[in-house]
Amino acid sequence: MRLMIAEDSALLREGLVRLLADEGHEVAAAVGDADALLAAVAADPPDVTVVDVRTPPTHTDEGLRAALRIRSEHPRVGVLVLSQYVEQRYAAELLAADTRGVGYLLKDRVGRVEEFLSALDRVHGGGTVFDPEVVRRLLARTRRTDDLDLLTERERTVLTLMAQGCTNAAIAQQLFVSRSAVEKHVNAVFDKLRLPRDDGANRRVLAVLRFLGG
Repeated sequence: MRLMIAEDSALLREGLVRLLADEGHEVAAAVGDADALLAAVAADPPDVTVVDVRTPPTHTDEGLRAALRIRSEHPRVGVLVLSQYVEQRYAAELLAADTRGVGYLLKDRVGRVEEFLSALDRVHGGGTVFDPEVVRRLLARTRRTDDLDLLTERERTVLTLMAQGCTNAAIAQQLFVSRSAVEKHVNAVFDKLRLPRDDGANRRVLAVLRFLGG
């Protein structure tokens, strides 16, 4: 996998470069601000970009704006956004158009190497990755609690994993059940929440997250 990184913390940036290189990936550019990332992507688009939400000069949302621009101008480039905190507005903006090849992780997740590498692989493959903490916050704050009350405990667990971008196979593996059992739970979730069924994994993630965010 060929990657580019935008992270203003030199320590974290170099740590990511070493980690990815050790895993056999190529880091084509590792920069400290969003403008440098945009220039590097425009010159030679990578497979995936890893972008800090807050970069110089204002440390507000330059990284997010760069991520959105990359998704618009280079739709084949995966984007994995890193954030220090759960910022639902940023998550919503990333989901506004398409969920293919997009991820939103808290920086703490980078320290969990296997989870971080798995997230990169999923984004590279066109999948969607959302930090479990983001999903938990959405579940806790959704105004549609009456609908969620219709779900069984297992269905809520499946809903949470769906919102994180997990496939049926991945959910089955985590819950130690068959894929057919997961499919039944997924169908029940969509029926009870009155969401349209869709075989597209990324579209179903988008439907779930928009439901929770509503």
